[in-house]
Amino acid sequence: MTISPDTLAAADQGATTARPPRPERGAEVEVTIDSLAFGGEGVARLHDGGYVVFVSGGVPGDRVRAVITKRKRSYAHAQLVQLLEPGPDRLPAIAHHPGAPWQVIPYARQLEIKQSQVQEALRRLGGLEGFQLLDIVPAVAQWRYRNKLEYSFGQDADGQLVCGFHAAGRFDEIVPMDDCLLGSEASNALRLQVLAWCQEQGLRAWDRRTGEGLLRNLVVREGRRSGQHQLRLVTSAGTDFDPAPLAQRVDVHGLLWTSIERRGETTMGGETEIVDGSPELAERIGELDLRISPAAFFQTNTEMAEVLYGVVAELADLHGWERLYDLYCGIGTIGLSLARRVGELWGLEVVPEAIADAIANAQRNEITNARFFAGDTRLALPELAAKAGRPDVLVVDPPRAGLSAKVVRRIIETAPNRIVYVSCNPTTLAPNAAQLVEAGWRLRTVAPVDMFPQTPHIECVALLDKTS
Repeated sequence: MTISPDTLAAADQGATTARPPRPERGAEVEVTIDSLAFGGEGVARLHDGGYVVFVSGGVPGDRVRAVITKRKRSYAHAQLVQLLEPGPDRLPAIAHHPGAPWQVIPYARQLEIKQSQVQEALRRLGGLEGFQLLDIVPAVAQWRYRNKLEYSFGQDADGQLVCGFHAAGRFDEIVPMDDCLLGSEASNALRLQVLAWCQEQGLRAWDRRTGEGLLRNLVVREGRRSGQHQLRLVTSAGTDFDPAPLAQRVDVHGLLWTSIERRGETTMGGETEIVDGSPELAERIGELDLRISPAAFFQTNTEMAEVLYGVVAELADLHGWERLYDLYCGIGTIGLSLARRVGELWGLEVVPEAIADAIANAQRNEITNARFFAGDTRLALPELAAKAGRPDVLVVDPPRAGLSAKVVRRIIETAPNRIVYVSCNPTTLAPNAAQLVEAGWRLRTVAPVDMFPQTPHIECVALLDKTS
């Protein structure tokens, strides 16, 4: 059985029965991992099963020593500090990479777990039954599949500048790496070139505790079909820094510089300028010729995005006359991939730069039946429905948090015959689907697609249609 901290917290409300003593924060415990929770943490139990410990880094069958990092009434979170006895399926890690925590699990087993977690979420969190769960679609490539990576600058124990990823559970420790196996060889070479230049210039990493220092992040984007690369260097604002000489060291389609004043770590916002080349990155998905701006969302696995959009098209079951809504449309990729199969396409997205990309992408591909608008779905969907008319098919691809109750109500008000829900989080898909089922739709089919091998992230596509 798959569980999560959220389900335990809900069950814990109002509980009055006596409980065994809880481990203190900082205490070490020895536990055996029974299963994996949503999000990838190992699940262990203390006190004859009465107290759950979610262990970061643990996989089923492992006997581990872990330190408690956070505790609640009925569960705690812990970080693995020593593997005492590996589980029967554990593999040796091939990459020193915090972003690939499931690499120690055989890939076939990863797929089984993800398939099971989708089903568990829909049934236990959504109370849903009677739907068809298709077999999960495996990834085309198990490594080197990401077209975008966000690295962080830091320093090692000797004070040397490094560029890698945050250590598990640490906001101030950056793990250096020679080769990032989630990105291509070309994108990794660019990361190392930037790092070498920064080291030569004597540039300091931003200190996440004090807020001092210059270098924060490096964003590397790659057009897997076009072969183009884009670099965006993210630094603290208000410092004397000239990134122009870096353009002579890297061969990229575009070099950008973002300066950020805020204390929290983010690559979004701030002031961005074009140091060299173009701000847009060319890419191709199926028959679509696309351009992507720096602030726009684009699926980070190009090859599997093509597979995902094929699943969307199959479940949408279009016949050439439908009015299609594409909510949270980004640069228009899902809607435009379906545009030639419908009568008219209407896209809605809150990021204006993404809508500008969507409009330009429609023009570039000579798609004339598409209209895109910038606006918050909560507020803009009723206006869109009044302008365009009721949709026959509605495609929605929300962020990990899923749809708010207000957005669900807005979708219900538009009354589409079919809803195709693209989800990157089955634990938020489940309650959203349950709300739609309660309002008169039926959950017919769910198709998991593995977009992110070696990680616990799960993508799936759900089809809901009207019951009458």
